[in-house]
Amino acid sequence: MSKQSVTVVGLGPMGRAMVEAFLDRGHPVTVWNRTASKAAGLVAKGAVQVATIEEALAANELVVLSLTDYDAMYAILEPASAALAGRVLVNLSSDTPAKARAAAEWATARGARHLTGGVQVPPSGIGKPDSSTYYSGPKDVFEAHRETLTVLTGTDYRGADPGLAALYYQIQMDMFWTAMLSWLHALAVADANGISAEEFLPYATATMESIPGFLGFYTPRIDAGAHPGDVDRLAMGVASVEHVLHTTEDAGIDPALPAAVLEIFRRGVAAGYGGDSFTRLTELFRGTTVTV
Repeated sequence: MSKQSVTVVGLGPMGRAMVEAFLDRGHPVTVWNRTASKAAGLVAKGAVQVATIEEALAANELVVLSLTDYDAMYAILEPASAALAGRVLVNLSSDTPAKARAAAEWATARGARHLTGGVQVPPSGIGKPDSSTYYSGPKDVFEAHRETLTVLTGTDYRGADPGLAALYYQIQMDMFWTAMLSWLHALAVADANGISAEEFLPYATATMESIPGFLGFYTPRIDAGAHPGDVDRLAMGVASVEHVLHTTEDAGIDPALPAAVLEIFRRGVAAGYGGDSFTRLTELFRGTTVTV
């Protein structure tokens, strides 16, 4: 059976990896990029390059967008709005849930269907079966193109709301960047004390590997709105983070990160949560603090 043809718009590292994955699996691919020279290597592998975005849209029903953000999508597609009717836009650009919902409405008004995607891997993970991408939008559209999209990564359909894929992606990025920044900060303190990144690696790894256990323990309590201080208390957390802050200052390292954590912990204590678990800080983040 012939493989579905697809257009890929945007040939940064992620877009190029997607084109190569489609080509490797026998899908005819049309490509377009504002900097046309980026397509040269892909054309040599079998991709068809077109000169205009209108030609790119006309070539195939399925159009995968791999752009910096949704503003880039509008800048490219708005002038070609007349060519959008009947297209399925799989928008794998990163942006906010609100912008994804607005983009879906914008596409629908121009006769196109919009699927939001949140790719969970770097370009090196494209084409690998253990990789995954969040999708949201019309389920019938997703199901119609699931097989083709699976060429890129595994699929995790989150629902009809166009914003859900972006939401799941961004809240995971919230965790990822915060965790990675904490690691870099710890490395700076370690280095100031003569400990190399390689020496610290097994200890950093052990700490990260312990996190799933904590998540599993606290999750049902959080969902139940229960934050008892039977395992940890926020007041104890304040003392702990103060020690981290002082260790950082003693090492001559920028204390902004632990200082920010300490400020949040102290706000929780000021709200009356000192005897509760640190998980009650979820109420602080939501702005629904209740004096206890």
